[in-house]
Amino acid sequence: MQINDANFEEVKASAGEKPMVIDFWATWCGPCRMIAPIVDEMAEKYADQVVIGKCDVDQSTDLPMKYGIRNIPTLLFFKNGELVDKSVGAIPKNELEDKIKALL
Repeated sequence: MQINDANFEEVKASAGEKPMVIDFWATWCGPCRMIAPIVDEMAEKYADQVVIGKCDVDQSTDLPMKYGIRNIPTLLFFKNGELVDKSVGAIPKNELEDKIKALL
């Protein structure tokens, strides 16, 4: 799911009770490309439980600024609409999965 400046609030509202994870990335970012398949796999695996989306920092600037994104990849973890965790840099699959499970 693509998340951007225009649809963020709508996506957040439609997530309802579901936790949400946003991957801030860019096409030119090597570590972003490294974790992209892991994020995609988690999005499929937890599709019924967690809303997982990606925000291209080159196409959306307000959202990264709002959350102080200075390095990419950065993953933000939301529960009940509130930011509860943050991960900066490429993280291993098991660490991402542990963070997602902690939201449930």
